[in-house]
Amino acid sequence: MRNVAVTSYLKTSGSSAVYTTLKKSAMLAFGVASLFSAQAVLAFDFNDVSQEAQELAQRGYSAPQGNLPGSLSGLNFQQYQQIQYKPAQSHWRSENLRFDLGFFHEGMHYNTPVTINEVNGDDVQELKFSPDNFNYGNLDIDKSKFKDLGFAGFKINYGDNPDKKNESMVFLGASYFRVAGKNQRYGLSSRGLAVDTGLNSGEEFPRFKEFWVVKPQGDDRYLTIYALLDSPSATGAYRFILRPGQDSVVDVQSRLFLRRQVTKLGIAPLTSMYLFGPEQPSGDSNYRPAIHDSNGLQLATSDGQWLWRPLANPKRLSVDTFPANNPRGIGLLQRDHQFDNYQDIQNRYDLRPSAWIEPQNGWGDGQVELVQIPTPDETNDNIVSFWRPTQELPTNQPLDYNYTINWTLNESRYHTPDLGWVAQTRRARGEVIQDNLVRKNDDSTLYVVDFVGPNLKSPGSNANIQADVDLGDNGQVVRSEVVRNPAMGGYRLKLSVKANDTSKPVNMKAFLKNGDSRLTETWNYVLPANE
Repeated sequence: MRNVAVTSYLKTSGSSAVYTTLKKSAMLAFGVASLFSAQAVLAFDFNDVSQEAQELAQRGYSAPQGNLPGSLSGLNFQQYQQIQYKPAQSHWRSENLRFDLGFFHEGMHYNTPVTINEVNGDDVQELKFSPDNFNYGNLDIDKSKFKDLGFAGFKINYGDNPDKKNESMVFLGASYFRVAGKNQRYGLSSRGLAVDTGLNSGEEFPRFKEFWVVKPQGDDRYLTIYALLDSPSATGAYRFILRPGQDSVVDVQSRLFLRRQVTKLGIAPLTSMYLFGPEQPSGDSNYRPAIHDSNGLQLATSDGQWLWRPLANPKRLSVDTFPANNPRGIGLLQRDHQFDNYQDIQNRYDLRPSAWIEPQNGWGDGQVELVQIPTPDETNDNIVSFWRPTQELPTNQPLDYNYTINWTLNESRYHTPDLGWVAQTRRARGEVIQDNLVRKNDDSTLYVVDFVGPNLKSPGSNANIQADVDLGDNGQVVRSEVVRNPAMGGYRLKLSVKANDTSKPVNMKAFLKNGDSRLTETWNYVLPANE
């Protein structure tokens, strides 16, 4: 089980998701109207969800009521895992469609049902829960007492073979959803909305309370889902269009209605896990060199700048902000997909995808926020990123934020080819080579940063590759060297640094250049205080 450090959220290969379609006029915003013309006229669409969200926002918030009997609320993770939806009962399984739906039983901390509807042309019908559609393993429980329960969430299966579909997307818990493309494993999660993440006042967790899934036609390779979000601070209407593939893509249309002014509103939030890796080696003996679902935050700004911040497992709560007016892209990435660098046969961190978010409308003035929370083990999601508007938001009109999420193992396709990028960051104690060739540790910290990219493979015989390094007011460069890395086809920066005041952090930035010409994105990392 994976616990979100700022909430609890089950992260297993059996999570769930559901999506719905949009009218043709709204599809034009995403440039994919031709894909959805067959579903242009429906009994239910985004405007219906938007109207429900607006009306809901005008009423006082009503907290959902749990309905679990003690026999289910007291289950531990292993016990809850025994309750599985019967594959043969998957919705649409017998209709020769590329998609079908499975469902999740309430239990453990999933104590509140969500309503799931099917939109089929002019017909909208609620999908009903039945305990007869679930296997309960060897649990000693009486399923006849569960007839009044509901679904905790659902999953979307995709494939041409009705008996060998792959689970592609899941919705389970609050407003969380996860996606996996071909040959990928579930890793980081996305959320509908984040509210007051990382504040001492505590975080609020909006939830999707109702879904509408549009039944696909026989040759459809996409699925559309609508969702209604609710929380004490906001309501929202969402449309998700899932397009499974080598890289699965989700187009998101969202419209928010605020019940009150929110201190910190997080748009397009991502949640992940970072325990340790070469950027921050483990202090304990472990045969696995790295354990993380993501290893860095990538940001593409509106003025063409690219930034890479390796993730960390801090000793105390860490909140960092990055200016991002109308950003071009934001993501939590897993840039390393070599099995040798993880050695985990069971969890296969090398197959966990990156999530790259591309805004589809002007988001306005804002900043990207990275929240990193200490965690002792890999069962906690301790990383959150989101875009936060910096202007005061109106509570009397809707707020529209549209974006596309790309789930990929091929991160380079979403990076500009004009700039190199960071392939890896490694950290060690600084050292000097003595006259007798014996290496001696000094009191500096060494960072080894490898940059790769098309423009770094053959920079030319007259290239003068140097590093532009900025350590702020509290850092000093002890040694800095840029060398060719023939093994990776790029360049390696070796940077040894010291803090002037070890009780304060050192905010480090570096990029490679050839004369006055920038060659790479900016590597940005923090040497924590007292290290």
